[in-house]
Amino acid sequence: MVKFVARLATVNVNSGSIGSDFLSSLNSAQLQAVQHSPSIPLQILAGPGSGKTKVLISRVAHLICHHDIAPSSICAVTFTNKAANEMRQRLTKLLGDEITSQIKMGTFHALCANFLRRYGNAIALERNFTVCDAEESKKLITEFFKPYKAELAQTDNTLKESTILDKISKAKAKGFDAAAMREACNAARSLIPSITDQINSIVSDIYENYEKALNRSNSLDFDDLLLFGVKLFRNHPKAVDWCSHVLIDEFQDTNIIQYELMVELAVHKCITVVGDPDQSIYGWRSAEIGNLTRMQKDYPKTEQIFLEENYRSTGSILNASLAIVAQDKTRVQKSLFTSHPIGSTPVLRALQDEHDEARYIASEIKRVVAYTGSLLNYRDFAILLRFTALSRTLESALQKVGIPSRVLGGHKFFDRLEVKDLLAYLQLIDNSDYNPAFIRAVNVPSRGVGDKTLDGLSSVAQSKNLSTLALVQNICDNRIPDLKPPIKRKLGNFIKVIQKLKIFASEGMSPPDLLHQLLELVDYENHLKKTQKDWESRWENVKELITFASEVNTDSPPLGEEELELVERPTPLRLFLQASMLSSEGDGDKENQKEKVTLVTCHAAKGLEWPVVFIPSGNAFGRAVCDSSLTTDDVEEESVHSCPMSSLSHTHNEEKSGSGNEKEVYFPFCFSRSEAVSNVPPGLDASQIHAMSHMLGRPEPDKEQIQKQIEEYRQRFPEQEYPGAATPSPDYRARTQDYNPLNPPGQQLSQPVQAGFAHSTSKVPLIKRALSLQVPLVPTNTPTGVNQVLQRIDPSSFNKPGGPLGTFDAGPSATEATSEDQNLPLHPGTKRRLGVGRNNTGYANKKFKSPT
Repeated sequence: MVKFVARLATVNVNSGSIGSDFLSSLNSAQLQAVQHSPSIPLQILAGPGSGKTKVLISRVAHLICHHDIAPSSICAVTFTNKAANEMRQRLTKLLGDEITSQIKMGTFHALCANFLRRYGNAIALERNFTVCDAEESKKLITEFFKPYKAELAQTDNTLKESTILDKISKAKAKGFDAAAMREACNAARSLIPSITDQINSIVSDIYENYEKALNRSNSLDFDDLLLFGVKLFRNHPKAVDWCSHVLIDEFQDTNIIQYELMVELAVHKCITVVGDPDQSIYGWRSAEIGNLTRMQKDYPKTEQIFLEENYRSTGSILNASLAIVAQDKTRVQKSLFTSHPIGSTPVLRALQDEHDEARYIASEIKRVVAYTGSLLNYRDFAILLRFTALSRTLESALQKVGIPSRVLGGHKFFDRLEVKDLLAYLQLIDNSDYNPAFIRAVNVPSRGVGDKTLDGLSSVAQSKNLSTLALVQNICDNRIPDLKPPIKRKLGNFIKVIQKLKIFASEGMSPPDLLHQLLELVDYENHLKKTQKDWESRWENVKELITFASEVNTDSPPLGEEELELVERPTPLRLFLQASMLSSEGDGDKENQKEKVTLVTCHAAKGLEWPVVFIPSGNAFGRAVCDSSLTTDDVEEESVHSCPMSSLSHTHNEEKSGSGNEKEVYFPFCFSRSEAVSNVPPGLDASQIHAMSHMLGRPEPDKEQIQKQIEEYRQRFPEQEYPGAATPSPDYRARTQDYNPLNPPGQQLSQPVQAGFAHSTSKVPLIKRALSLQVPLVPTNTPTGVNQVLQRIDPSSFNKPGGPLGTFDAGPSATEATSEDQNLPLHPGTKRRLGVGRNNTGYANKKFKSPT
């Protein structure tokens, strides 16, 4: 029987030495959340800019200082490495490094990876497993998909590798392995016969092959880290006996398997979660906003505390945000208020097309910089995009007027060729079974081994139940006859390099030194010079990787005597590789320090902030909806618009649909209160500049500087102040869903409120709270096809790592999930577009093809 020893480090924390100064800076709601009893589950519903990170950090400190909870028994989970690092830095300032270093803090994936490294043998997992990244996963899926392409070509069904990977990921997010998905497909054939049976069957086959490939390579993908983490904690509860209190940030973005992780970690039912349903924008990643409700059901004593004072935005921004999200009648009824000035009214502009829209945004950025006397610089502007492809026209318009820009979330550091080359060698040293690393490293530098030879090696290795590296090594050692064409001559030196590096690693050589040895053994700098035109910049990335390796904490807690035979201490190399695979911040801070306008998707912008934000293509949403029938995707669109914004635009012309037909465009998430937006850009007078200066903590520019820059701007744009702007007309919003012919927009619009400290204590009118939810919350993603069955059938009989979920009600039936969509009302001034308001199955429509 496996025995686990929970090592709770005892640290004498003198609360008097730390003091209670961190409590004195909290408002009443924040203080109530921080001092809430640790034994009663708590949901902190925190609106944007309400100081949730400060509250979370203060609560951790209070648990340690006031309730004498051991730091090593506290688990704080965030969704990004950046958030975890920020929390760690702020806690270190508050508590000191000795205490903070003992708190188990990080993302769900990092937490699971750390425990699987130490206790993996308890669930038959080799602890030197490799984390398979998204690129390698897609390569595997592509390989397994090839035999099915001819079969699909004979039908009208279409399927892409990315769709297969997405379906597998969503199944794992619900806790289903390949066997469970196969069972669901069989059930789907009898319950919901449809043309997607073939696709579901193919996905199930590929899922099984994908799982087998990962097992052969002793690797886990990112979703597996969570699945196997649940399996470990559920089957061996003593692995989490150390945990006294669990704190989770961004709880509205958790999926089912992450909720299960929380349940398994919270052995004492001491939970604090921080979230905001209005900020849930990750439904496409299987996030379940319903987890807030599930937690209240599973933990009936759960209490809620609202953080409603916003410290980030002006009153007008909050006013506009609330006007949008209030359209969702199922949301938790809460509001926000601020002590900041009311500020300039957000702008909603109608423009002729995307080119005029881009020119308007470029000109407006120039104008704002000039009229504020450079109080705002280019780094203070962001353009939020629905998808990255929208950046091309905007980048061109910005470049034409001399505005530098960057696309955030572009090519990540750890996705770069030179970085992946070197990591492949190190992965192969740590895990000889990891075939994707062998395939990448074997021809770096080129050794004349082609794809056909590699395929032959893989087939022979699989038939002999060996890894490809082990096969080649046996051939080079004359234990196995050479193949045709012979490979011993070509790969003999490669095997010698791997063997030398393995010896260095076994002797405890640090990751930076291993990298230096690798670079010398394969002469990698010369390889870059021969193969890459921009080899200098790539060599700088190699140096940056070595720097990263030197900064990674490769120390692991010492093992107790009773743990030695049960737990393997992770090696420095293994910890470095894990940090590399789970890191998402490779591009660093140097780029952020440059004065450039940021173009970023709304999802990538989560957690970031800028003084001025533009949201173009406001009309590019899915469809118009009535107030009471917002779908999951609509709610996510609302959440996107809740970001701080200065200007939102949409094109005014009629666009072409995919089939070439004319279609009407409209801005679906309009504002039900006329004071929420204006079609006139802010005047930027002295009072507004003074208010901006105060909020940003920057000195005010002098009048002469402002006047000089205004004159320069007018010389650059002499003809019109806003190039490309459509002339506002009384009916320019006639296509929005709130258009009322008895009260046209021309009468609704009011002059923007000028900023000033006369409004410094103003409170944004609160949305009237409902007595109860009008419509019950349902699972975020309305399932289709096999996903419908996954939600409805009993999973307890499936052989999945997590075991039976057992804590959630089944989702709605297919009929319930689509009943509202079938009867969507039309609004004055709008047209039903192709496919809208219909079920994808059961309604023939040759021009509207259901996505797969």
